[in-house]
Amino acid sequence: MDIEFIESKIGEIITELEKEVMEVLADEALGKGDTNIRMKPLASTKKILTNAIESIKMVDKLAKEELEEC
Repeated sequence: MDIEFIESKIGEIITELEKEVMEVLADEALGKGDTNIRMKPLASTKKILTNAIESIKMVDKLAKEELEEC
């Protein structure tokens, strides 16, 4: 499994999410409540992606350890 490739693609997605966050924060037409409502899905998505890459790394590490034991 090419962890570096997966991590780079997830990193690209996170970069795009961060751009969306900056757009939401820069939108002065939005009130505090609207800003928070728009930010929650972006923050949740970033957290899910971050957790996913950590999980993938853990699974890869465990698989490599199992192969070494055999």
